[in-house]
Amino acid sequence: MRMTMSREVDLGKEPVKHLLFILAVPAITSQVVNALYNMVDRMYIGHIDEVGAVALTGVGVCFPIIMIVSAFAYLVGMGGAPRASIFMGKRDNKTAEKILGNCFSALIIVAVILTAIVLIFRRPLLYLFGASDNTIVYAEEYITIYAMGTIFVQLTLGLNSFISAQGFSRVSMMTVIIGAVANIVLDPIFIFLLGMGVRGAAVATVVSQALSAVWAFKFLCGDKTTLRIKKENMKIEAHILFPCVGLGIAPFIMTSTESLLVLCFNFSLLRYGGDLAVGAMTILSSIMQFALLPLQGFTQGGQPIISYNYGAKNPQRVRKAFKLQSICCVSYSMFLWAAVELFPSAFVAVFTDDPQLSQLSCWALRIYMASAGLMGLQTTCQQTFIAFGNSKKSSFLAILRKIILLIPFIFILPQFIGDKVLAVFLAEPIADVIAVTTTLLMFSHEAKKIFTEDQNKTPDI
Repeated sequence: MRMTMSREVDLGKEPVKHLLFILAVPAITSQVVNALYNMVDRMYIGHIDEVGAVALTGVGVCFPIIMIVSAFAYLVGMGGAPRASIFMGKRDNKTAEKILGNCFSALIIVAVILTAIVLIFRRPLLYLFGASDNTIVYAEEYITIYAMGTIFVQLTLGLNSFISAQGFSRVSMMTVIIGAVANIVLDPIFIFLLGMGVRGAAVATVVSQALSAVWAFKFLCGDKTTLRIKKENMKIEAHILFPCVGLGIAPFIMTSTESLLVLCFNFSLLRYGGDLAVGAMTILSSIMQFALLPLQGFTQGGQPIISYNYGAKNPQRVRKAFKLQSICCVSYSMFLWAAVELFPSAFVAVFTDDPQLSQLSCWALRIYMASAGLMGLQTTCQQTFIAFGNSKKSSFLAILRKIILLIPFIFILPQFIGDKVLAVFLAEPIADVIAVTTTLLMFSHEAKKIFTEDQNKTPDI
């Protein structure tokens, strides 16, 4: 009997190389395009006459809050989607649909709570994340409007994970393309033509996310999807939702800690280098976020293959999928590292034409991304733990890199290095080297067992 995960692919039988290609390409496209929501805003804002540099810094301060909002969507969506894939591999679509329904309800509840928190505490939060008296007005304008669209962010990111998990790669890609294209078109209209400035960028983003959310919701309620959102599955059940949240802790930590990192970076840089250094950090974090997204795309394409075949007890296909995924991730990360080190100005010019900000950003970018070539190894191993439902190891690795290593280095290194700004930027590559080494040791120790173990036992999910 042919077990088809979707109308596009058969995750249990089609050649792994073919599957990874047709799933990863749309996933990469989706990841890259999704990043354009905020990046396009910054591109346009950075080029506003007279106030571009200050406004860009103000919007950059909003980035930690935006990442926290996204992190909660990943907590639910990226936690639930691998579980749904595993149960589909076991031919238990009923349980998989319960997971989808519970996660849908959770996304709505989370959205309401986050909206209230951001609107009530936006000013103290913005100051906490590095806003100054010069930038607070722009930061507050942007985040106030953005918060109104939290429900759309949650549904777009959360539901799209379930679309990808079923193998509907092209539909998943369209979810983010619809929103990104709308944002690219609407940004110059609202910012420049209507003279709304920073507020216009936020309005464009909210409208775009709303379009994406409607598309994803409509598909998962329609006849073409394998798993459907059904009213009877929307009542939250602890034994259904809690394991999803447990598995989603790792991507939640990886995303939410970005806000804590920006807080720490901005605090130190504001102290040692002023608003200019904070503005450079805004550009660096934007480049890092955008540039590393294809790695997430490769692993997002590999996740349904690995999870499905793990549930179907086919370790040979799991091993092959991991190998191909790793080759792709490492090749890309090395290419990215070379491009950044050789041509930093090409990346920085996208965000600013201010001479001082450009010069500082180019110098800092080479330092900040000095170990970017190793991130392919980190991502493929860590995300494979998630695909197998091993939330504990993946969560530990996420915490290790950012909480245990990077944050302390941000504050410790300036105490031993004369150039304080240099010391702050050096924290990133040093932490990455240690984290990647630890990840490889853990994964190599368990790789043989992972790919050959008796999969009759219940996955650790």
